[in-house]
Amino acid sequence: MLKTRDKLIEIARQLFAHKGIENTTMNDIASASDKGRRTIYTYFRSKRDIYNAVVKTESDKIIDKLSAIVAQPVDPQQKLMDFIFARFEAIKESVSRNGTLKAGFFRDVRKVDRARRSNTTSEANMLKQILLEGVNQGVFHIRHVEQTAMVMLLSLQGLDVPYIRDNFSELGIEKLKLREYIEAFIMNGIKNK
Repeated sequence: MLKTRDKLIEIARQLFAHKGIENTTMNDIASASDKGRRTIYTYFRSKRDIYNAVVKTESDKIIDKLSAIVAQPVDPQQKLMDFIFARFEAIKESVSRNGTLKAGFFRDVRKVDRARRSNTTSEANMLKQILLEGVNQGVFHIRHVEQTAMVMLLSLQGLDVPYIRDNFSELGIEKLKLREYIEAFIMNGIKNK
């Protein structure tokens, strides 16, 4: 059974997804949770506080999925590609699950940035771990692993919106071949060897 705080977060998430953040009141959350406003204010100072808890909960779900990929006993090249596409899918799933938040999310670049910021360090560290594993096994040749992990993550973030919107074909990219294209680019680069 969910703890009161977790229940309030989930109910708020559902209301935000259905009605939007602006159209959801603390009274709505209290009513939907069968709790009084005092109970809500015991856990959260404001609607913004609850919203931040919703974002953190969604972010934690993404990190949990990615951590499972990093822990897999597979070769670093496969692990890297699995990580990349598990990340895309987890983000797409999170945005899709949150209904009307999706429209606001895409309209406000600051919201996108805030949501990403909570995971950026964790995701970069996981990428760094995969890259180091590859370097140690002689699979990857990378001089600046930490910086490469961050640049790679920032590059992947640039693909988040097209992936979520599923509009690669509009950009001349076959979605079924996206993994192949990304893998070729990351593993082979563009320089003639």
